[in-house]
Amino acid sequence: MPQEVEQARESYNRWLQGFNSRDRDAMVAELHFPHLRLSGSNQIQVWNTSADINANFDEQTQKLKEEGWVRTESNFIEAIQKGPDKVHLTMIQSRIHSDGSEYNQFQTLWIFIREDDRWGVKFRSSFLVNATENTNFSTV
Repeated sequence: MPQEVEQARESYNRWLQGFNSRDRDAMVAELHFPHLRLSGSNQIQVWNTSADINANFDEQTQKLKEEGWVRTESNFIEAIQKGPDKVHLTMIQSRIHSDGSEYNQFQTLWIFIREDDRWGVKFRSSFLVNATENTNFSTV
């Protein structure tokens, strides 16, 4: 596996571990700002700084709990484009209930960049539509 793909995947795995343990610092450590996301409802969400993520973190956690979420799994990860400072990873992710059943599977594309000699995600686009979609993040 090319080094830049491996580094992007490692960054993603650290982010996912932080997301599943609801560790906002671990998640933020894998992002580059401004950070953008094109949601499943085609809304562009923008986080200019880590403070923007932190402002809505507890609301997102509560909504995840309300829908019965206990973790997110990645069923498929593939690099579809790569360069020395940018990697596009396409994934299929699943939201999982406490009994291990999958309740929401969706496709997503993450763009990782190397900036200041650190790999992190800069842009995400997913087909996820659920309760957390309505979290009040800034939009363009």
